[in-house]
Amino acid sequence: MSRVLVTGATGFIGTHLVRRLRDVGDEVVCLVRPTSDRSSLDSLGVTFVDGDVTDPESLRRAIEGCDVVYHVAGLTMALAASEFHRVNESGARNIAAACAARPTPPVLVSVSSIAAAGPTKNGRPCVESDAPIPVSQYGRSKLAGERAVAEFADRVPITIVRPPIVFGEGDRSSLPVFASVQRFGVHLSPLWRPRPFSFIHAADLATALVASARSGRRIGDRDLPSPDGCDVERSAGVYFAAADEIVTYAEFGRRVGRALGVARTTVIPNAAPAVWLGALASEIVAHLRRRPMIFNFDKAREAVAGAWACSSEALQRDTSWRPAKPLDERLAETAQWYHGRGWLPKPGLLVRLARR
Repeated sequence: MSRVLVTGATGFIGTHLVRRLRDVGDEVVCLVRPTSDRSSLDSLGVTFVDGDVTDPESLRRAIEGCDVVYHVAGLTMALAASEFHRVNESGARNIAAACAARPTPPVLVSVSSIAAAGPTKNGRPCVESDAPIPVSQYGRSKLAGERAVAEFADRVPITIVRPPIVFGEGDRSSLPVFASVQRFGVHLSPLWRPRPFSFIHAADLATALVASARSGRRIGDRDLPSPDGCDVERSAGVYFAAADEIVTYAEFGRRVGRALGVARTTVIPNAAPAVWLGALASEIVAHLRRRPMIFNFDKAREAVAGAWACSSEALQRDTSWRPAKPLDERLAETAQWYHGRGWLPKPGLLVRLARR
């Protein structure tokens, strides 16, 4: 049994990870902000430490005695690029520095994103040796976070994991996709040309993170160039983690429809101007409310950039990790959870007509 720390433990991915760690018998310490809702973790027998990744002192307290640190906390939405970098870059550096300060540094598994690598290049899934070309402020901040933790690779055993689109029970970001298909039988797809995407269920990502901690390669396994160079991501110790199936975003919507029991899902492609117009409307609302929204200019940049597919071959080779279930089964589980919690409405008129 190991003693492990999880940052971002009360979030969507963090909650799945904590459950997985408790299932395998680890003692789990959760770094949480005082205002965080801890109800999803209260029954799991974890230890809470109040703090924040932007507070180095709280990190030093939380890491004490830990064998592994899973850095999951991060911003996916922000009103300004500086907010992304304050949490996703500086917060990651604080975590790595706190690990390095320990007499015996723990293994650090840092959760990044496919956004740090950028969209698919040359029509093939991204692999770890590709030079990163992020297209969004979020992606740039996650890449900066990778480079920040890599600065400590000579003192801390570090592995970076880049998931693509993550979905599953408890996910509010994917809920609008399910709700649109459930309510209207409609799925909105960016651009007219079909482009491949990778996805991963949060439970499969959790097992990938645990596998990376236990048997993954570390960034320090080979010499690193300067952290300011573009080749940091090409070294060992960086992994993509995704489901085996790669599907177009349009096909993903149809599969969501099948998981929901919708007879027919109508895919509506959006031209780039429509994507940008929708982002503009969301940005106006977000700034009026002073609260970031899921869809914004940053997400529009990613939506119009092309395909977002990646290969998990390196992770599977080095750790023997595999997704536990196929994509369709995971979508069905997610749909069932949404229905069970009342997060999804009853089928709308258009869906009921389509079923007749």
